[in-house]
Amino acid sequence: MTYETLLEMAYEATKKSYAPYSNFKVGAALLTEDGKVFTGCNIECASFGGTNCAERTAVFKAVSEGYTNFKAIAVVSAGEMFTYPCGICRQVLNEFAPDIDIILDDHGTMKVINLKEMLPYSFGPNDIR
Repeated sequence: MTYETLLEMAYEATKKSYAPYSNFKVGAALLTEDGKVFTGCNIECASFGGTNCAERTAVFKAVSEGYTNFKAIAVVSAGEMFTYPCGICRQVLNEFAPDIDIILDDHGTMKVINLKEMLPYSFGPNDIR
């Protein structure tokens, strides 16, 4: 699976976004170590605390199907900018894949950043054992 293909799948996922309040549609495509892909979109709620980001939607779908080893995740938005995972999403990704590649795109330029660069000095499962 190429990172370009993951980006295409993430862009496709933005079409399923439910973002009536922000109109900021985000999509994600999560690649497991086994080569399976789970997509996700952001889902907003009138009670904003109930909103879920695209990255976490993809991770939760994968985990609910028994997949917990991840290699890469593509994150894109309908806007023409790089869309970085929020802090909560970075923490959830760190729970399962502290060395995951995060693939970003601004509708023409791909950027790959490792989660360790985005979340230095992270707190994870090994810190509470």
